[in-house]
Amino acid sequence: MRMRKWKSMVRKIEKQATTNENKHDSKSQDSSDQLTDDLALNLEAIKQEIGHNWDVHFREYVIGRTSIRAAIVFVEGLSDKELIDKHIMTSLMVDFTAEFKQELPYVKGSISKDFIKNQVLSISEIEEVSSIKELGLKVLTGSTALLIDGLLDALILGTTKGKTRAIEEPVSEALVRGPRVGFTEALSDNTSLLRANGEIDNLSLVKFQVGTRSKKDLVVAYIKEIVDPELVREVEKRIKKIDIDNVPESGYVEQLIEDNYLSPFPQVQSTERPDRVIAALMEGRVSILLDGTPFALIVPVTFSMMLQSPEDYYERWIPGTFLRLLRYLAAFLALFSPALYIAFISFHPGLIPTKLAISILGTRSLVPFPALIEALFMEIAIEVLREAGLRLPKPIGPAMGIVGGLIIGEAAVQAGIVSPILVIVVALTAISSFAIPQYNAGIALRILRFVAMLCAAILGLYGVILFFLLITSHLVKLKSFGVPYVSPAVPYRLSDWKDFMVRLPLMMMKRRPKMMHTKDPIRKG
Repeated sequence: MRMRKWKSMVRKIEKQATTNENKHDSKSQDSSDQLTDDLALNLEAIKQEIGHNWDVHFREYVIGRTSIRAAIVFVEGLSDKELIDKHIMTSLMVDFTAEFKQELPYVKGSISKDFIKNQVLSISEIEEVSSIKELGLKVLTGSTALLIDGLLDALILGTTKGKTRAIEEPVSEALVRGPRVGFTEALSDNTSLLRANGEIDNLSLVKFQVGTRSKKDLVVAYIKEIVDPELVREVEKRIKKIDIDNVPESGYVEQLIEDNYLSPFPQVQSTERPDRVIAALMEGRVSILLDGTPFALIVPVTFSMMLQSPEDYYERWIPGTFLRLLRYLAAFLALFSPALYIAFISFHPGLIPTKLAISILGTRSLVPFPALIEALFMEIAIEVLREAGLRLPKPIGPAMGIVGGLIIGEAAVQAGIVSPILVIVVALTAISSFAIPQYNAGIALRILRFVAMLCAAILGLYGVILFFLLITSHLVKLKSFGVPYVSPAVPYRLSDWKDFMVRLPLMMMKRRPKMMHTKDPIRKG
């Protein structure tokens, strides 16, 4: 018994000693990471941290006609050299003595940091850092570090050179009528596009950083007077939980914050259009913008949003409703057309009108494969052609897709591999999938189409109905940030049906969606 007590005491002492050593090591590491008031030591430490990069430049000089030494650190290509030369080097080396020779605020080779910040440097963005690692991160993202002998902290100057493409029409969301403006890869451009949509009261843009090794700026946008505070807290909580080395595109954020990653349906809406984002914010939703990508995210999302287009609201309510109903029909055909063909041909030919059934049987008399095999052959061929058309250069991509589809379809019919009616069904299915405004929603339906075909090949129409019930039950249980995915159908909210499968006149849509639990449920005006 005494031996056990002795061993436990020894373990406690060893554990305490190890803890003290770790604390001492961390303190020593923290102290070694701090800048000092010696310029030479600071430069040596910074060179050890980031000096191995060929594009990092160090420039040492003397301030004016004083004896005070200073240095700047910047990255070639990311930092604006013209801005550095005119507003940093010239201000400290030339203008300094000429303007302030009557009251040079330095004593014994030292100078006031506040004087440099407030009276000498004509730079709008100035930040103080005391850590070598933090200084290195700022410099490697385009800022310029100013170090002055005798000062403990370094000044980080905003000299990032912005190289962005021009604001153009969105490629993935083309409209006949609507703004010809799309987001770019620069986060500052995207936030300015939101601001430029009008004087929006209480538009809040909250900044975060994501990525452990490669940090990127991320902005959460919402209208404070409208949005549910619980929704904002939930979005911010999920963003703070993102723990990954690098976030190159908003698709990473989408996958890391969605409710059910096993569902084939997208639970976050992506868009290149600022007008779509503003419309979502006005409904009480939240948008997420990431630096380096033109695709913004909107949460929460419902399935009906995937079949809506901004053009529904720019046109009058009658054509808007017609086009929306047409998209619902297209979604149904894109999901069930091949499955219904297989079910009717293989199990229920008696449900087909007699003359049509005789015509179909006549064309299929030479086809050696069952309906499932010929349907899979054509669907896979169309999917391969679609993917090839996307990856090929733009001048030949569309032509290759059209010509390839025509040649393969005609050759397959001539060879007796597939029937002509199947070619019509597959073409109708492909065209219907293109009518869905959201590309990721179209992908979900294209994947589920193959599952529906297998169910139809096993159980016929019963299999198709069973598949439909399974998909419906999954959609009913699915949520996006606490909002039911098939809302306002389930739970049933009659007032929200004004903008569901139909789009009623704007003067009748005076309330915001109840599902959003907004602070201000009434639309102004």
